[in-house]
Amino acid sequence: MADTGSGAVRLPQLRLDELLDEVQARLEAARGTRDRVHNLLEAVLSVGRGLELEQVLRGIIEAAVVLVDARYGALGVIGPDGRTLSQFLTVGLTAEEIEAIGPYPSGHGILGELIRRPEPLRLPKICEHAASYGFPPGHPPMNTFLGVPIRVRDHVFGNLYLTEKRGGADFEDEDEEVLATLAVAAGVAIENARLYEESTRRERWLRAGAEVTTALMSDRPRAEVTARIAELAREITGAALVVFSLPEAAGGGALTVGAATGAGADGLRDLVLQPEGTLSGTAFTGARPVREPVADEAPAGLGPALAVPVTSGEAVHGVLLLVRAAGAAEFTERETEPLLAFAGQTGLAMELAERRTDAAQLALLEDRDRIARDLHDLAIQRLFATGMTLQSADRFIDHPEAAERVRRAVGDLDETIKIIRSTIFGLRSRETAPQHGLRTRVVRAVAEAGPALGFAPSLRMEGLLDTQVPREAADDAVAVLAEALANVARHAGAGAVDVAVVNEGRELVLTVADDGVGIPDDGGRRSGLRNLAERAERHGGTLALSAPAGGGTLLEWRIRLDGR
Repeated sequence: MADTGSGAVRLPQLRLDELLDEVQARLEAARGTRDRVHNLLEAVLSVGRGLELEQVLRGIIEAAVVLVDARYGALGVIGPDGRTLSQFLTVGLTAEEIEAIGPYPSGHGILGELIRRPEPLRLPKICEHAASYGFPPGHPPMNTFLGVPIRVRDHVFGNLYLTEKRGGADFEDEDEEVLATLAVAAGVAIENARLYEESTRRERWLRAGAEVTTALMSDRPRAEVTARIAELAREITGAALVVFSLPEAAGGGALTVGAATGAGADGLRDLVLQPEGTLSGTAFTGARPVREPVADEAPAGLGPALAVPVTSGEAVHGVLLLVRAAGAAEFTERETEPLLAFAGQTGLAMELAERRTDAAQLALLEDRDRIARDLHDLAIQRLFATGMTLQSADRFIDHPEAAERVRRAVGDLDETIKIIRSTIFGLRSRETAPQHGLRTRVVRAVAEAGPALGFAPSLRMEGLLDTQVPREAADDAVAVLAEALANVARHAGAGAVDVAVVNEGRELVLTVADDGVGIPDDGGRRSGLRNLAERAERHGGTLALSAPAGGGTLLEWRIRLDGR
């Protein structure tokens, strides 16, 4: 009886221990759930604090790895085509492992599966899935996998990838729920970061537009402003190369590279771009932005390109070409829109600056006309009257020496009248000369080259340059002079430059002589010289480059004016 009673007492005691163990396990589970919820809330708050998109994306991966206790994590951003990854960020891999793996994935295999079907995907072994491609050499082993899409509003922005749950365990339903919750918060954080990034970019474009407008309206040299426009576009967009091309004065749709900055820029400056076969030419003739995976005029090894026309109304004042590094994402609509606004503001400022220059030139010509009238109506008449008076007084002078002096004075007055009449002709001929005349354009080109050279070149002009030089020949002469002076500034290291423009009757001769380092043994860069030679050949002329005995370089550009 005693033994039976003892067993009866022991049985309830065992059930009580089991109940206590179960309560303890549930308490532990509740405590773990509480801690996990707390960690999730902390992760959501942490992700939401960031404003820089790159910082937000990296914070999302780091939070996801901690929440599901994974060893490796990654976030892939889906590109504009909706099929491949344009950006791939990782956590857990060392720099050595990343280098051994090589290029980041573009969206094939398991990663592509999530792109094609944006739904949570959980695998105990990656290699057993039908879409698995395997891993490249040097890739660390990975088995367990958990992936969830990140949506920004109704659009799938990218995917979160987690592999290798610590302890060798599989990812569970709770891991998937936690990661899905984080993905929702991540979508909100990404949208906020993108809005902040967009507003910041717009603000920078507005400041850049104001700077360019101020520079153009303050009569700064056009070459300096053009270079600054290219620099601002590169700084704001992060492009590897930016090229600003301007239409040639001679027309025909050709463009001349006025400024270039970034990778391979040195080989593009002053290059002539044809309207066909180049991205810049297409944007110029069509007066619309054009995107291409590769720009024909850009150096090899670069990637996506965007050409934007700089317009005001229907007039196109130039083209901005932006090129990114190879493998980079293409330019998006979000990036293109503020760039178009900047290009429009720049085009309007360029037109206003041209109108202001025209108004100033018109005022100058009107002033010259007034001076010419005054000289003709007042000065010449008085000088002529004085000469007549002296001539009439000559017969009353008996002293031979005094009479000779009076006759010399009359001769000097005649020469003075001829000089004034020549000056009047020069003043008035500039009014009717196209594009303000070749003389004025040559003076302007020489003055604009001064800042780049570090000194003012000497200038000599002879003959009838405004009335006897055809428009097309004048346009080419000014273009050749500007390019020749730019080459001296970049390559010659000169301390003095002499420019001469002479109308010899049947030929126009332009010479540019410098005291620089001379012609390199290998002939130097020939692309610019080919452009000058082609301009000479259009008019039946020649280009000659020589080394004078005193050192330096002499460039002689000679063209026919009689059309033969």
